[in-house]
Amino acid sequence: MWNQIGLFSQPERPYTVSEITGRIRALLEQEPLLQDVWIEGEVSNFSRASSGHIYFTLKDAGAQINGVVWRNQAQALSYAPRSGDQVVIHGRIGLYEQAGRYQIYVDAIRPAGRGSLYQEFERLKAQLEAEGLFAPERKRPLPAYPQRIGVVTSPTAAAFRDVINVLTRRYPLAEILLAPTLVQGDTAPPQIVAALAALNTREDVDVILVVRGGGSLEDLWAFNDERVARAVAASRIPVISGVGHETDFTLTDFAADHRAPTPSAAAEMATPDRAELQAMLQQRQTRLARTFETRLRGFRDRVTRLNRALQYLSPTARLANARQHVDDLLARVDVAVAHHLIVKRQHVQGLSARLAALNPDGVLARGYAIVQERETGHVITSAKTITPGLALTLRLQDGETAARGE
Repeated sequence: MWNQIGLFSQPERPYTVSEITGRIRALLEQEPLLQDVWIEGEVSNFSRASSGHIYFTLKDAGAQINGVVWRNQAQALSYAPRSGDQVVIHGRIGLYEQAGRYQIYVDAIRPAGRGSLYQEFERLKAQLEAEGLFAPERKRPLPAYPQRIGVVTSPTAAAFRDVINVLTRRYPLAEILLAPTLVQGDTAPPQIVAALAALNTREDVDVILVVRGGGSLEDLWAFNDERVARAVAASRIPVISGVGHETDFTLTDFAADHRAPTPSAAAEMATPDRAELQAMLQQRQTRLARTFETRLRGFRDRVTRLNRALQYLSPTARLANARQHVDDLLARVDVAVAHHLIVKRQHVQGLSARLAALNPDGVLARGYAIVQERETGHVITSAKTITPGLALTLRLQDGETAARGE
């Protein structure tokens, strides 16, 4: 039963999304033509998942359809296409309900020649490579610590947000300078060239990132434009190309100084990691502290040695040494004088003994006497000189007495 609401009627219970998509799937699977079909087109966005399944897009000038090859069938394929190949595939049309899109489940793939876009890509690549635009010796190194990074992309693109997030996380010191441009369509190539030219007029840009998210060969074709490739190769500033996904290659990748598999990887390639810089800074601080401590210890040891030398050479120390030397000399003089006095005393004592032995008083004390002529005082040493009656004087120990010669 339907209730009238304005110009529209509403059922008592609306269908769920799952019910509608299930009905569409059933309709597709009930159509015999769609369950056994051959389709020819150009392969793009070809990828092999870690599970072993193959995913790609098959397209022509007017439309495209997603293709899936399950792992067991992928292992049996005798031919694995690449993006840009023109192929004929066989399979059945079904509905991927979770995404709400139809796709072909492929069980056979045959080559049908290369697509026109891919052929043009190969032609331009060979031409520019022959001119030397991709030569390794033209590639320039990237600055270690860029202060200003130019970004050539669309300001509304997810790639630009990814670049900002990575640069903010890894190296917030760098300033980001956006050169806005379209990244898809016929008007994109001249805008990309103009953006590169604008950045090259500045003297404060250290590196340029040319970035765009993934897409089909058509979506990325602006970066296969000859004008863009030549502008990238002619850039005065080093260029990093981060266009598409890891499996996508463009002429811009070959012309750039460095190629990154994704826009985020391009931002990482252009900058050092803040965590690594902090760790390196910590290591250098530790090394500097150790070096400073070692040198300071060396200076302290040198000051100690110089202080000791100064104390040794100071007048105070020399005066103290001189005083000690004087004391030693005085002590030696005292010893020498004492020894000399002893020797002299002994000599005097010897002379005194000799003098005492020769002293007449000593002789007289032993009972001798000195005989003198009284008148002249002449000492008589021989009895023959004494005449009878000669007046004599006898000198004894305790005095003199008179005597006469007989």
